Amino acid sequence: MELALLVFTLLATFVAAALTVPAGFGLATMITPVVFIWLEPHEAVAVVAIVHGSHNAWKLKVLRESVDYSAVRRFGWALVAGALIGALLNTIVDAEPLLLLVGIALVVLPTLSVTERWTKFRLPETEDRIGGFGSGFFGGLTGHQGALRAMFLQKRLPDKAEYAATAAILALVVDITRIPVYVAMRGWQILDSGLLIAGLVLSAILGVQLGKRWLKKWKSNTIRNGILIAIVASGLLYIREALNALGYM
Repeated sequence: MELALLVFTLLATFVAAALTVPAGFGLATMITPVVFIWLEPHEAVAVVAIVHGSHNAWKLKVLRESVDYSAVRRFGWALVAGALIGALLNTIVDAEPLLLLVGIALVVLPTLSVTERWTKFRLPETEDRIGGFGSGFFGGLTGHQGALRAMFLQKRLPDKAEYAATAAILALVVDITRIPVYVAMRGWQILDSGLLIAGLVLSAILGVQLGKRWLKKWKSNTIRNGILIAIVASGLLYIREALNALGYM
């Protein structure tokens, strides 16, 4: 049974990693529920961060020629500051409230992304530091940074390859900032999951290679919409589980 669950975990990571190349976000959101099967919330967020960072580093290697560095500069220091503050808070918040925060983020952030597309409202580029700080903060706190970042980045970069590459480097900056904080605070616990981490990282890297093909063939909006629906559904389940654990249901 455990072997079958491990195979499912690795396969789910592989498919999620492929889907997030054209979508530009969603890996942490999709694999966090699977990693929760193996680990408690704090350890799961840390392990997913390592997988997420490896995935984005490989994605950046594959798509490096398409990065829009002007967009990276607009997010700037605020991205790092938000990620650092969020990661420090992650080490303080108890497991049940953290699970509740993850659930709320998974419902609210995709909803904001969808309504932003419906209204056709374009955020001014001067507000990108706000988006950078928010994206970094939620990335550090719960690992879910992509939906908020997409609100600020998607309309700036209509070219699919530019959007995917730039989203990858911004996500990698957040990962590089938050992972040392997690390891410093919970390093020994994370090392106990070394074999699981290695398998997840390999699956994520192999998924990038498939995702690069999908980037050219599939419509990004179709993939994003599917991921957003799955994100909200996962968020509602997390909220219910957290409220049950806290004794409110």
